[in-house]
Amino acid sequence: MSRTVSSWILSSARNSIVLQEKGRLYSICVPNRNKIKWKLVFSKTRLYPAGNCSLDNTFSLKKAFRHTSTEEEQFSFQLSPSQINDILRAGELSHRILDLNGKNANSVLRFESNQLASNTPVEDRRSAATCLQTKGMMFGVFDGHAGSACAQAVSERLLHYIAVSLMSRQTLEEMELAAECLRPVPPILQWHKHLNDTEYQEITSQYFENLRVYWQHLLDLDTDPAFSLEEAMICAFKRLDSDISLEVQAPQEKELMRNIALQVAFSGATACVAHIDGVHLHVANTGDCRAILGVREEDGTWSTLPLTRDHNAFNEFEIRRLKREHPRSEEKTLFINDRLLGILMPSRAFGDVQLKWSKELQHSVLENSCDVEALNIYQYVPPSYHTPPYLTAEPEVTYHKLRGKDKFLVIASDGLWEMLSNEKVVELVAGHLTELNVQKPQLAFEKPVNLGYMHSLLLQRKNRGIASLDQNVATHLIRHAIGSNEYGEVDQEKLAAMLTLPEDLVRMYRDDITVTVVYFDSETIENYHRNN
Repeated sequence: MSRTVSSWILSSARNSIVLQEKGRLYSICVPNRNKIKWKLVFSKTRLYPAGNCSLDNTFSLKKAFRHTSTEEEQFSFQLSPSQINDILRAGELSHRILDLNGKNANSVLRFESNQLASNTPVEDRRSAATCLQTKGMMFGVFDGHAGSACAQAVSERLLHYIAVSLMSRQTLEEMELAAECLRPVPPILQWHKHLNDTEYQEITSQYFENLRVYWQHLLDLDTDPAFSLEEAMICAFKRLDSDISLEVQAPQEKELMRNIALQVAFSGATACVAHIDGVHLHVANTGDCRAILGVREEDGTWSTLPLTRDHNAFNEFEIRRLKREHPRSEEKTLFINDRLLGILMPSRAFGDVQLKWSKELQHSVLENSCDVEALNIYQYVPPSYHTPPYLTAEPEVTYHKLRGKDKFLVIASDGLWEMLSNEKVVELVAGHLTELNVQKPQLAFEKPVNLGYMHSLLLQRKNRGIASLDQNVATHLIRHAIGSNEYGEVDQEKLAAMLTLPEDLVRMYRDDITVTVVYFDSETIENYHRNN
């Protein structure tokens, strides 16, 4: 990015309230004492007042170099390489799967994840866990809108609901007996978390009680639930969304818990969750997060296998589904400006009860609540709101049997896919994997060794890029997503500018980005196919 472009970014923000990028209109709202006046009613995801949600848990990435406003006099896009790395690597998470003497052969070799905020606080969330009462591992990415409350709740709860859906009747009975006898319930998941991954400590007990009600419901069925994995994932998604809706309608003794339930239900989140058990890969997707496989063909080339379809106005299947579910008289108002009812980009999501409840129920719940304006509760009923629900959390589930040539899985929020194509992501991960597999060259010393000769060898190594390579591939993807120029190369000046954009401007140029890359153990997968 040239200084001319950097200057244009700054001047455009100072001289104009509204900018247009990628065919989408964005707005900056201007607080006026207790009211918020809108200059334009469309934001990237949906129409809602900007501002920090009072109960949002903040994922605290390093922000020391980020400006708070374009009105600052001493405004600079300059960052040193080390400062850029500090910001990009603050959310890194990696985990290698241990092989316990070969007894628990796992098709997952390791995973690497990272997150970069655009919103303040960040609205994306991520989860990774090993199932303890059933088989397999799960990985999830959650993209929140209208605040982070819904994404936060879903990231904490959804994997538990899936795991419970997969349990046998005997396991469910053992868990219920432990709960009845006030004994510790066996752990369901082993979480793999970043130190800054947050949770709602105040409401954990209520979340557990509602999860218990769910497994009691499964025990009340006449026969063993015995869900297939696809059925279990669909049931878990729908049940959690139902619980989110019911919790905000139930009376709450504590105001804090009531406020959290309100914020969770009236914000929203899309979700993409992968369950991996041996060679069996299931991906459940609701919304516009995305999952793809990187496949290495026999001739050494790389190909991309998409595992999800974005649920939005550009998906013909979604348009037809919504038309089937609503009267013909509403066909022209279901999508306005490529948004559901002119409001929401994704056509499937958790929460967002404003697009699921009747007008009467919305009014009743909000009328009995505390100061919803202080909680930044989004209140707007579009003129074409006649036959709710318009939104569902039911996922599409894709099954894929892993092959030896399936090398990695990438799950990411739409902040990545807006910047990079599926093919480019696979190319970057494959290139990163190749570079890491190249053994670092040994320094060949000539005698006598002098400082000048040593300095020359070190410069050669540095020029080969070994010293500056991101060890975490998710960081590598984020770096290219926000810093690449038209030639696909990382432009350090553009990268610095994108990382220092002030809070009142950054959302116009990039979204929150969350990436998880799962590497597969090809040897374990090939052994399975040989033995079966």
